[in-house]
Amino acid sequence: MPLIHVGLMSGRTEEKLEELIAELTKTAEKTLNAPRETIRVIVYEVPKANWGIGGVTAKKLGR
Repeated sequence: MPLIHVGLMSGRTEEKLEELIAELTKTAEKTLNAPRETIRVIVYEVPKANWGIGGVTAKKLGR
């Protein structure tokens, strides 16, 4: 059972996350020859205040 973990800064729409999950599933199915129903995708959304870039939070950088 393939399990794909994705970490992202929060802020994307539900539709974009659904699209990402669908595309990752399709890619894993094709490249690993894994049955679609066995593939799992977990998306971790991190608040921008908790995501550091070069010693500064993404929130302060306006990302």
